[in-house]
Amino acid sequence: MSNPMPSTMRAITVRETGGPDVLEISECPLPQPAPNQVLAKVTAAGVNGPDLLQRQGNYPPPEGASELLGLEISGTVAAVGEEAPRWRIGDKICALTHGGGYAEFVAIDASHCLPLPEGVSEVDAAGLPETYFTVWSNVFLGHHASEEALMLVHGGAGGIGSTAVQLGRAMGLRVFATVSSADAAEFVLGLGAERAINYRDEDFVDACREAGGADIILDIVGGDYIARNFKAARRDGRIIQLAFRTGSKVEINLMPIMLKRLNYAGSTLRSRPADFKARIAEELERAIWPKFASGEVRSVTHTVLPLDRADEAHRLMESGRHRGKILLTP
Repeated sequence: MSNPMPSTMRAITVRETGGPDVLEISECPLPQPAPNQVLAKVTAAGVNGPDLLQRQGNYPPPEGASELLGLEISGTVAAVGEEAPRWRIGDKICALTHGGGYAEFVAIDASHCLPLPEGVSEVDAAGLPETYFTVWSNVFLGHHASEEALMLVHGGAGGIGSTAVQLGRAMGLRVFATVSSADAAEFVLGLGAERAINYRDEDFVDACREAGGADIILDIVGGDYIARNFKAARRDGRIIQLAFRTGSKVEINLMPIMLKRLNYAGSTLRSRPADFKARIAEELERAIWPKFASGEVRSVTHTVLPLDRADEAHRLMESGRHRGKILLTP
């Protein structure tokens, strides 16, 4: 390390499982990077659904992961392990973390770090890794999505949704998105969605059927959407479950999966092997990072709050009123 480093840092800890009020600022030991890691001084950290689930006690960290919240950051490399030759002290990065982002410093697998995309500020870049890694790995990695295929994105105005809408358009897909209000509809249309479906007064099943059916459906809602997704999908369609905001336990008729030859899959990212995440990072840097410079995709930040207002950030995330990403800055 070129400069003396502190032995402790400020970080958000979870006093006990519960609501947003259990989040508090604590003094924690400074992480020590392993040989394949870098230590980053955090500029900003993204707030994501898994953070809320972990706070509630419903998403325990995998073995070996940090107990601290925070799955993505932007920042400056402060120290480099001997097996992380790409990065140098002072490099600006954004990265997918294995936890620990809600802090002043975090140790990260060097292969999960990316340079800042051209035209994206260091703060805004903190909101990219989690959703771009998630959408790319589920929709495009190992799959050929033919141009003009129809993708339905549920929750199009949120973090995952706003990324999925942009990536879908950038990859040549037609994109429909469900939203909860007129201003959210305007927002997703501005991101490139062909159609915004306000679920309060329009049925997404009817909208998709009128268009011939959805080839890809990205769902974070669950509940009664699961059966309705089967109806909205085209034959040979893919339905990808990323979260269950309205519940994961449903009674359902699975016959449409057989009759329509549907592929119904789900995944979580945090527990995937490090090599898998490194492969996603490589593909994103090659295929998607140049699209920021061309304007085909952009960062979408709803608000930036200081770290000690993490409880407020979680309340906003739970309300569903945000448009894009919520970020925290130490």
